[in-house]
Amino acid sequence: MISIQIKIKEIKPALVGYITESLRLLKSNQFPNEDAVHDIRVLMKKSRAAIKLISSQVESDFYSREYGTFRDAGRILASWRETSVQRKTLKAVRKSYKELFERLAEDSRLKEIMKKPELSADNDSVVKKKISELENILRRSLYRIRFYNLKSLKTLYLLQELEKTFIKLSELYLYCRNNPKPAKLHTLRKRTKDFLYQLYFFRPLNPQVVKKIEKRLDGLAQNLGKYNDITQIIDALGYRYGNAENSPELDELIVVLKGIQDQHLIKVWPIAYKLFRPGQNLQDLIGISNTQV
Repeated sequence: MISIQIKIKEIKPALVGYITESLRLLKSNQFPNEDAVHDIRVLMKKSRAAIKLISSQVESDFYSREYGTFRDAGRILASWRETSVQRKTLKAVRKSYKELFERLAEDSRLKEIMKKPELSADNDSVVKKKISELENILRRSLYRIRFYNLKSLKTLYLLQELEKTFIKLSELYLYCRNNPKPAKLHTLRKRTKDFLYQLYFFRPLNPQVVKKIEKRLDGLAQNLGKYNDITQIIDALGYRYGNAENSPELDELIVVLKGIQDQHLIKVWPIAYKLFRPGQNLQDLIGISNTQV
């Protein structure tokens, strides 16, 4: 059991900062552009990771309410971000496979993904309603957090929560390494980000080592994210292997996309092994010496 008594980065100012920045990004344009949508989603993921870290030291109602707020905020923005990423990913693939995409020019499902318009400032009442809803739930959360007492958080319990995240992530890595299914790999990515964003608060433990781990975790999450982006494209295309209606061109496109996924997984496994190999523990990973414990 880890029992270290040193000061770590404060969580309440970070949470307040994440929400405040999200509200600023929402107000920076009449309608949040693609970059703003991405940044707000990242801030909501950081907020969820932080609130999980203090879950054992706050009232259950407070935890459930704030976690639900950050989750709902992410969901409001999710579909906008996903369609944009799918379009960009396919356009990048098209540069290397122009002839294949020419043969697929009349594929209605592919055209639908690639021709969806960018988010823009318009009079769409549904969009405006979602933006207003997002602002309201974030402002209420910001108010609650500002007036909630988080001064008595104990470092030991925070480390225990980080350790729980690490153990779950290590188990998930081992599962995925033996059975790499898209849904589990997506979960591996989400839990990797939890660990990455939680670990940030513990940089004072061993700054150089922790920053190095954060860099590895970020690379791991990015490759898993790109793998998942392609999974989403394949799902959006409605592709099912063996379907008699599949054209040879569509089959070929899927082979190309699967090949790109393989390239991302090749980058994932060596990094994941260094971080989560069987027998690895959090104390050794972040380099806490016996004199500190």
